[in-house]
Amino acid sequence: MLRLIVSDIDGTLLQNGAKVLPTELFDEIYRLEKKGILFCPASGRQYHSLRQLFAPVADRIPFVCENGAVVFGPGDPGPLLGKTPMDRRLAIELCRGILALPEVEVMVSGANTSYLLPKRESFVSEVQDRLGNHTVVLDRLEDMPEEIVKVSAYCPGRLVQTRLALVFRWERAFRAAVAGDDWLDFTLADKGLGLGQLCKVLDIGFDEVMAFGDNYNDLPMLQKVGQPYLVSSAAPELQARVPGSCKAVLDILRTL
Repeated sequence: MLRLIVSDIDGTLLQNGAKVLPTELFDEIYRLEKKGILFCPASGRQYHSLRQLFAPVADRIPFVCENGAVVFGPGDPGPLLGKTPMDRRLAIELCRGILALPEVEVMVSGANTSYLLPKRESFVSEVQDRLGNHTVVLDRLEDMPEEIVKVSAYCPGRLVQTRLALVFRWERAFRAAVAGDDWLDFTLADKGLGLGQLCKVLDIGFDEVMAFGDNYNDLPMLQKVGQPYLVSSAAPELQARVPGSCKAVLDILRTL
């Protein structure tokens, strides 16, 4: 029996550069809720940003945020159901490595705040306006006031170089995930771990879950669930690893 649907956002629900979710999605979320099926976004985005994106239903659904490092339940705000903090000393060392790279910015994530040490003022507005994040600008990394759940390198036009500079050095300490064309994220969690924390609280088995994704950072959750789907725009090598495929998430939701 299907009880939970989990979906990635960027590239999966938001395709072809779309910034706003279709209103029909919210209608489907309400309809499925009446059938006892809960919907949950699973994203590298921050909780604050996701609540804005899902505003019509934000109080009724849980959220797997920061690539699985933070999980919130339904509510306004919802209860914190799971958090996977990074080792603070190592995370700060990673941040210093990112800041040492030319033209690369660092974003340090707490449970629901993005902490920035901007090289360019435009980076602050990029995170606030384009991502919709709640932000705080720090003078020093040591001023970070809470546990670190994710460290991100913002590297537009320099993703390949940034991966070469950071991933080999840090792959034993943290999980690295490409998030879109411009971001490289480091956590101790992944979407599969975050989904597991949510399912444990809700007493839902993985065989009762359907999941949608489009990228490598979605594989940990897609490989756990009973009904995994990749959108058709995903890379062919991913399609070979996930049995289900669809053009759009709504195409499947309408059939349920």
